[in-house]
Amino acid sequence: MTAATTIVSPLPHALPDCANARIALFAIRRMGAHGLADARAAHALLTAFGQEFRRPLILMRNLMADLAGVAAGQIAIAPCCCNRMTAAEAALIAVLGRVETMPEAARLLLSDLLGTRHVDGVLASAAAVTAAFADDGRPIGR
Repeated sequence: MTAATTIVSPLPHALPDCANARIALFAIRRMGAHGLADARAAHALLTAFGQEFRRPLILMRNLMADLAGVAAGQIAIAPCCCNRMTAAEAALIAVLGRVETMPEAARLLLSDLLGTRHVDGVLASAAAVTAAFADDGRPIGR
C-alpha cells in the first residue's frame, strides 16, 4: 500500500441514524466548541423539546462539564457543519445510547474515552441526559 491509500480519516464515523442522537451530538459540539452557555445549543434543545427544554439543557451542560473535568486528555469534536463524527463523538453517542440498557458496556466505553477508571459521576450524568431525552419522547438511539 502506498501512503495515499493508508491515510486515516479524522472523521471515521457516519452521523447517527437517530434524529435524537443527532440533536444530542449538535448540543455536544456547540457546547464543546463555544462553551456551556452557547445560545445555539440552547435554541436547538428549545426547538426539539418545546417548553420542557430546560431539563435536557441543564443536564447536557452538566454532562459536558463532567466530561471536561474528568477527561485525562482532550476529547476530539468536529465542527457542527461536518456530516461525519470523530471516534470520540461516536463513543459518546454510543454511551448515551447504551447507558440504560447496557450500563457495563457504556462504562467501559466511557472509561476508554476519558482515559480514567473513575467514571461513575460522568456515567450518572450521561444516564440523566438519556433519561431526560426519553422522558420527553426522544430516546437516544445509535
